[in-house]
Amino acid sequence: MDIQIIIMLCLSYLIGSIPSGVWIGKIFYHKDPRDFGSGNMGTTNTFRVLGKKAGTIVLIMDMFKGTVAGLLPLMFHSQANAMLIGLGAIIGHVFPIFAGFKGGKAVATSVGVLLVYNPPFFFLAWIIFLTVLLLSSMVSVASMVGFTIVTVITFFFNDWILTTVAVVLTVFIYYRHFSNLKRIFSGQENLVPFGLVYYLKKNA
Repeated sequence: MDIQIIIMLCLSYLIGSIPSGVWIGKIFYHKDPRDFGSGNMGTTNTFRVLGKKAGTIVLIMDMFKGTVAGLLPLMFHSQANAMLIGLGAIIGHVFPIFAGFKGGKAVATSVGVLLVYNPPFFFLAWIIFLTVLLLSSMVSVASMVGFTIVTVITFFFNDWILTTVAVVLTVFIYYRHFSNLKRIFSGQENLVPFGLVYYLKKNA
């Protein structure tokens, strides 16, 4: 393997390893979001534990990690595939060296990589995610169903790298949301304070 690619993958992993939720929580709120709620350092649990402002900042930071990682080939004047280099950041987010290898579920960081790799598809993915979220009122459902729909759509792009990565990430997303699936089927999954299901339950 080219030494330049190895360097980019290492940098990508380190960028992805930046524990946005943990740092924001400890510095500004004196809390580690992993000690509360779902025990996750990602956007959803940060929203739940630290509030909307912190959750929004963490969402942007986590997406930005994927975007910066995806831009590394451009910065290095390399022909390396942005999606494959961006995988380093996704792995880093899930297993961050700066946070004891206990990270998030990689949804935001994956989308951040997609922004660089295929901007139009990035916006389509967001529309799908938001639509499912507004219907289900559950971030977990929006993440799993959204990734599933996006993966199916990639088969029409004639891009085997995008499709392969999408399939792998979708399987991984379901694996990381296993506890959410149990809560969903038992009717105990946390709802965001908006959307169809939230409205129906509130007015039941």
